Amino acid sequence: MRITTAKTAGFCFGVDRAVRQAYALAAQTPQAATLGQLIHNPQVTEALEARGVRMIDAPADARPGETVLIRAHGAPPETYRALRQAGAEICDATCPFVKKIHQIVAAQSDPETPVFIAGNPAHPEVRGIVGYCRGPAYVFPDAQTLETLLRAQKTNCEKGIIFVSQTTFSQKAWKNCKEIIKNLCTNPKIFDTICSATRKRQEEAERLSEQNDAMIVIGGRHSSNTAKLAAVCSEHCPTFLVERAQELRTIDLSHYAAIGVTAGASTPAEIIKEVLLEMAEILNETTNLQVEEVPSKVEITDDMDFSEALEASLSSMSTDQKVKGVVMGITPTEIQVDIGRKHAGFVPLDEYSADPNADASKELKIGDELDLIIMKTNDAEGTVMLSKRRFDAQKSWMDIIDAEESGAVLEGVVTEIIKGGVLVVSNGVRVFIPASLATERRDEPLEDLLKQTVKFRIIEVNKQRRRAVGSVRAVLREAKKEAAEAFWAQAEVGQKYHGVVKSMTNYGAFVDIGGVDGMVHISEMSWRRIKHPSDVFSVGQEVDVYIKALDAEKRKISLGYRRDEDNPWEILKKNYPEGTVIETEIVGLTTFGAFAKVIPGIDGLIHISQIADRRINKPEDVLAVGDKVTCKITAIDFEKKRVSLSIRALLEAAAPADEAEDDEDAYDDEEAPAEEAPAEEAPVEEAPVEEAPAEEVPAEEAPAEEAPVEEAPAEEAPAEEAPADAPADAE
Repeated sequence: MRITTAKTAGFCFGVDRAVRQAYALAAQTPQAATLGQLIHNPQVTEALEARGVRMIDAPADARPGETVLIRAHGAPPETYRALRQAGAEICDATCPFVKKIHQIVAAQSDPETPVFIAGNPAHPEVRGIVGYCRGPAYVFPDAQTLETLLRAQKTNCEKGIIFVSQTTFSQKAWKNCKEIIKNLCTNPKIFDTICSATRKRQEEAERLSEQNDAMIVIGGRHSSNTAKLAAVCSEHCPTFLVERAQELRTIDLSHYAAIGVTAGASTPAEIIKEVLLEMAEILNETTNLQVEEVPSKVEITDDMDFSEALEASLSSMSTDQKVKGVVMGITPTEIQVDIGRKHAGFVPLDEYSADPNADASKELKIGDELDLIIMKTNDAEGTVMLSKRRFDAQKSWMDIIDAEESGAVLEGVVTEIIKGGVLVVSNGVRVFIPASLATERRDEPLEDLLKQTVKFRIIEVNKQRRRAVGSVRAVLREAKKEAAEAFWAQAEVGQKYHGVVKSMTNYGAFVDIGGVDGMVHISEMSWRRIKHPSDVFSVGQEVDVYIKALDAEKRKISLGYRRDEDNPWEILKKNYPEGTVIETEIVGLTTFGAFAKVIPGIDGLIHISQIADRRINKPEDVLAVGDKVTCKITAIDFEKKRVSLSIRALLEAAAPADEAEDDEDAYDDEEAPAEEAPAEEAPVEEAPVEEAPAEEVPAEEAPAEEAPVEEAPAEEAPAEEAPADAPADAE
């Protein structure tokens, strides 16, 4: 049996481009979708879904911020508008051949001139073309329908009607349509818009079907392109359309001497190979096979099984190009090798390695085997020049190609920063990483990557130009996602972490605690009130934090930073008991007393009756903000966070007893009752400066340290009228 595969089988340019864009999109963003099925191939659809690319049926299904890929079929203008209104970003993968049709009908049509489109009215490509017509549009699937439409439009046949076709329309059917157009229209504008790849594919399929006893057409049953291939082939021989290799088990091919194989434009190469291998298992048991593959025919012997023949036919490597050599000697200029031929082989030292620091004399020994590429054969001298460096580069390039398909993570060193991104060298192959994909966040400087080893994925390969594009961000995001999952699996309130400050806002700082970010609210940064997180933190600073609260559903982490041992009230309790005499500074005045700083974060009240050993009308008569005075701590209420101070107590201790009693009597009728404005009723740390002394706000409404002393001038309001405005704890 002879089996011949078509040269044009598999992805066309437009489909290949769309699929590559989809895989690149999946690597760049976790929010990606395709508008409709990307291509008419279930395997590709399943592969994209596995990478997180969902399929939506209409623009209204798009999520805000999601990137939606317009497939190769294209879409009408209103679809683009609807996607933008939905808040989605657009990645346009419309095939250039389809775009050309859009441009033709948009430029050539007008409200008075109809456009006739050859194709399937329900096909998304055709619906997209109709959307660009500026006047009436008519779709016809065959020549008979076209003739009916033109006879109905007889009055318009003199106005230069525009004719285009779907890119995958049958070449034979289009030829018949053009004959009808020329017979019925006086001045038609006919544009041959069938894709050149489609035309070649159909022509080759027809030729193969004429030369073989049966045809296997591989592709999706919903694919217009595949269906037309099957229709073309069925005119000449029995034709079987299969989507998957397993379907061959239901077809008896044993009585066909020659079978041709082709595939639609939406069929991946791996599916074609699977079908051919399945044919091997079915037919090789009872039949001697010969395999022909149009792109590169190879000699197949009768005793080879089909699998071996297939692999040989699909291989593009020549045994004359790649050889194995055994090291026979090393000189200062070359490496002498035996390649199993009568010619003497040698590898110039500059062809040994791409690494300029490589030393063959130290790395090799006699008897080592090397993979080499033949560079030049000199029959006259009986020598062969070989290269290990080029073999390594070719192998590395194949690894790059394989990595694009498999999604494998590669590693390389950033060697250069260029316009638009960086260059990474991985096993001798240079890979371009765009600036937008080189770091986790766009604001990170590229200069920090120079000479650094990075991990990346290949998202695009240009085989003809031997260029590859990679993404570091894709790997970083995957690693961060994995770290986040590991974190949430064991995270508990109270756990301590050593983290790095990543960014700051007016209300807090975000700290990376190992793959996930938590927020330290401004109220959790210090026991004293601060105006901005930058008063305590700086970006890049390493800090020790602990988990204060977790919200697993919203994936939010609240972190704590300030420690209990730094609480000024704990310091006060430990070092400043009642009766302690302290040197302090007046920081605020009110009608009923003065506020003085006890320790950083805590202010105390010197009641007007405790300012002097005589009667005074107002505190300003004796004190001023900024004065340094000596006070005695007369009372501390830790529950209400209040401290009472007295200057008078120290004065009385130094004065004769009878004078102190006289002075005390002078206040009997006039000083305010303790319950009306006691020193303890206005914790200075709780009230905003301009409104009232801080002691008036209960401790549970805001911790004492949240209000700095300088923000509580005395005259603004009685302590009991001050609202607590300390910031709430971070979530």
